[in-house]
Amino acid sequence: MGTGKAMPISNVSIFSMLRTKMQWHQERQRLLAENVANADTPKFRPRDLSPLKPDPARQATASVTLARTTPAHLAQSAAIAGAQFQLDRRGDFEVRPTGNAVSLEDEMLKVASNAMDFQAATALYTRGLGLIKTALGKR
Repeated sequence: MGTGKAMPISNVSIFSMLRTKMQWHQERQRLLAENVANADTPKFRPRDLSPLKPDPARQATASVTLARTTPAHLAQSAAIAGAQFQLDRRGDFEVRPTGNAVSLEDEMLKVASNAMDFQAATALYTRGLGLIKTALGKR
């Protein structure tokens, strides 16, 4: 048995990315619920988050990196951006005479899609933890 320090799960980039994705989906769910709640509010414009994109300026947090021993190897990808998410500022929505631009059908489709994506991210996170537990002999 080694006497080295244990690496925290938060330093494993896949778990960090999945956590960020789950936080993004939680924030998006909050905005979509706000849109639905204001479906009858005059002059209300729906809001949404921009899709997550890799942040090339942020370094991977893992202490273990892959060595490129040949130029044919692919470069390591960057980690997903932190908890600051960008609002989607596109204005492609239909406005009713009251000035409200919320389409309940569109919002409910976004809510369902967001929920499925969140469930997929949590399932991957759970399975990843399970694999680590199995590798450590804890299962």
